[in-house]
Amino acid sequence: MRVARTSKSANANVYSVHPGVAAVQDWVAGLKTKTGRSLPEWVRLVKTVGPPTEKARREWLKKEHKLGTNAAWWIAERAEGKGAEDSDPQAYLKAAAEYVEQMYAGGKAGLRPIHDRVIQVARKLSKDVRICPCQTIVPLYRNHVFAEIKPSTRTRIDLGFALAKAKGRMPKRLIDTGGAAKKDRVTHRIPLAAVDDIDDEVRHWLKVAYDLDAQ
Repeated sequence: MRVARTSKSANANVYSVHPGVAAVQDWVAGLKTKTGRSLPEWVRLVKTVGPPTEKARREWLKKEHKLGTNAAWWIAERAEGKGAEDSDPQAYLKAAAEYVEQMYAGGKAGLRPIHDRVIQVARKLSKDVRICPCQTIVPLYRNHVFAEIKPSTRTRIDLGFALAKAKGRMPKRLIDTGGAAKKDRVTHRIPLAAVDDIDDEVRHWLKVAYDLDAQ
């Protein structure tokens, strides 16, 4: 799938289509074969004979039509006119920029320069770095997530790193997230309270995490 990019921030054209979009596109393409109905046909059925609320529709699709949780969720969303960003690259990119704007609205607005600086540093690693915002976090991809920006409080961004493959003793500044035990990608984090916190050590660990995701 060709990757397109867009952004509302000062760092124009930095966001990339989330890998999950391609997965949902594949699901939509194979829905007729797997279930006997295409997505438009499922939506029409839900609107015609399904329950009136989105939540009830999800349960109805699972119970009466034996659909999986994800399939029921996506179909119920589409019946409400929502969820286009999950399978349409341009809709996702528009939503991605809005996710970031909302993430740093209100009391977290002061964290936005830190966010933008992390992205600038990450993009200097290589042209294949992809920034793919979700609603509450901003994952950074190479082949997989190698880092993650999360505005955890009004005064702190947690910059997460995928360091499960890293060798040797970690410095105290790298806080263990417990991710390795839970088999999460992000295993360590460094709190960032100011742009100046993004120093050589932070850049080093971004590079380490990026390099570890070479395959």
